[in-house]
Amino acid sequence: MIAVEAHESPDPKTARILVVDNEGAIRYSISKTLQRVGYQVSSASCGEEALSMLEQTPFDVVLTDIRMPGLSGVELLAKIKEHAPDTVVILMTGYASLGTAVEALRLGAHDYLVKPVTNQDIRQSVARGLERARDLQRRRILIESIRNSVRELTEEVGLRERHMPPPSTQPVQEPVTTMNIGPLTIFPGRYQIQVGQTSLNLTPTEFDLLLYLAAHRGRVVPCSELVREVRGYTVEEIEAREVIRPHVSNLRRKLESCGQNPDLIVNVRGVGYRLSEPSLNGNEAE
Repeated sequence: MIAVEAHESPDPKTARILVVDNEGAIRYSISKTLQRVGYQVSSASCGEEALSMLEQTPFDVVLTDIRMPGLSGVELLAKIKEHAPDTVVILMTGYASLGTAVEALRLGAHDYLVKPVTNQDIRQSVARGLERARDLQRRRILIESIRNSVRELTEEVGLRERHMPPPSTQPVQEPVTTMNIGPLTIFPGRYQIQVGQTSLNLTPTEFDLLLYLAAHRGRVVPCSELVREVRGYTVEEIEAREVIRPHVSNLRRKLESCGQNPDLIVNVRGVGYRLSEPSLNGNEAE
């Protein structure tokens, strides 16, 4: 059963968000931008993993891709709403269709975002979702009473089984994730990339820059957006180019030092940067 524990109305410091996407770069990018707001963010690579996490921990908002191997985002939405109706679910897709949108809304989705979607749009959708969660919680007094009864029954069972060791209160540890971007193996937790047996240590800015471009591949990302999402502040585009240029240069130099084409990152003059699509044919490994 999905955890349905009642908790106080969420705020940015206590709100729990679950990001579900089979692409590691997108999970990383979305998680990073939500963590900057102050949310407690976890991630899952598929619908089945998300359900397992939801069985252990209640989340205020689940932000999920629709098209994933195995359990789809719409199927995940239906299971969440069956067991935890107060949980707000936001669906994302790069393959929008009217039928899917109607089905998502019928099942109780809070929002339906069409990729490519900016991180600012994601933050706004999550904020609106949290406000909706507060309203739902205020109107569910009866459900809260039922939950309290279930909790008391669980405590009584625990007393009868006092000889059993208490359940672990340690948080679920997420597995170490690696992913491939073309010839590059990415280690998110270490700010490191590897090509064959050669390891390159990146600065946090270089690493987040590479991952943000990977998450938004297929479009040219303006420098002002890169500064806002990677560095965490807002500047005009002209100034943003000067901020981003040295980080791109250092990243290209490091790629070239291990025999990789430095043009993996393409400068579209006057517009911004994008990741070279032909280099992005590696399969992701979890």
